[in-house]
Amino acid sequence: MSDPKNSESPAFAAPGDGQPPENGNAGEHSLAEILSQPECWNSCLKSLANDQSFSDFAGRFESASGWLFVGCGSSYYVAQSAAATALSLSGRRAQAIPASELLLYPEPALVAAGGLTPVLISRSGRTSEVIKAAELLKSRAIPTLAITCAPRERLEKLSDAAILLSAADEQSMVMTRSFSSMLLALQVSAARAAGDSRFVGSLQKMPGMAAPILQTLPTEIRKFVNQHRFSDYVCLGQGPFFGLACEYALKLTEMSLSYAQAFHTLEFRHGPKSIVGPETLLVFLLSDSGYGAEREVLEEMKTLGGTTLTITNRADGRVRAASDLVVELSLDVREVARLAPTLLTGQLLGLYTGLHKGLDPDSPRNLSRVVTLSNEPSRTG
Repeated sequence: MSDPKNSESPAFAAPGDGQPPENGNAGEHSLAEILSQPECWNSCLKSLANDQSFSDFAGRFESASGWLFVGCGSSYYVAQSAAATALSLSGRRAQAIPASELLLYPEPALVAAGGLTPVLISRSGRTSEVIKAAELLKSRAIPTLAITCAPRERLEKLSDAAILLSAADEQSMVMTRSFSSMLLALQVSAARAAGDSRFVGSLQKMPGMAAPILQTLPTEIRKFVNQHRFSDYVCLGQGPFFGLACEYALKLTEMSLSYAQAFHTLEFRHGPKSIVGPETLLVFLLSDSGYGAEREVLEEMKTLGGTTLTITNRADGRVRAASDLVVELSLDVREVARLAPTLLTGQLLGLYTGLHKGLDPDSPRNLSRVVTLSNEPSRTG
């Protein structure tokens, strides 16, 4: 694995114009944290196996009739991905909701989520809207579960049980390994609830299966980014990959200050495709379940002149012909077990696009590491 602090490393080359950002260490934390994910996942999964708090969390998770996953920003996209996994594995109700929706429209949200066990997601354990959601639920005597990367914070204290993943915390502002590690932990919980030991086994093997991908992927993405200059970014996915498409768009927005959107793949045909041209990068997260239909959209967008980047488990000749770059994962596991490694391309795309523009992806402008609000959001009509 390349050393992100070594400027001679191909994974950490200078931006596309040949001039490094003013800060020669720009992006070093983000890159180190992206590359550390297989090791981090291994550490987190091993610690969970011997963690009494995880056993408590998992026991409550297993007994729930369904789950309401709650988060903000990237944590909301963790929620979407976790809900898709839980529904796929167990057949029980599972849905995701932004914490702000629960705060501003509590009655409709709670009616829609009737009987579901809330699972509150926050890397820092201090995100204001998630904390206020936890307080709201506690005031109504609704038991909650939580997952965070920061121990002894308010979220843990407000929740009835919590998963703590201290090893997944980050120095950079944007979420990378914390996202994938929290998702994996929630997937393990969902698999345990479903009694699916084979799926748990697939997740436990994921660190070793994903590590080889990171041997070549950083160089491929950096080279691709440095060959282009895009004005628009569109990230497309269906089913369990839609939450990841949203996270791809957010990583591009945060780390490179780029305009990025996310759509369900087939929905992109219904109006949004009007923006497609050579300076539009269309990122396709192809599923197994919808491969044929999604491939047709890919081919259509290529005929409209778009530049295409495709992430899939295995690509056929038609996908290769319609893609400017293909990333193949080649993992022999169910598609919902591949969500964490599917994230890697989007994280690197955001990082190298930011570096290509002369920015520091570790410290995007206008952002703070934790969103904390001094006042409760007003509930105006």
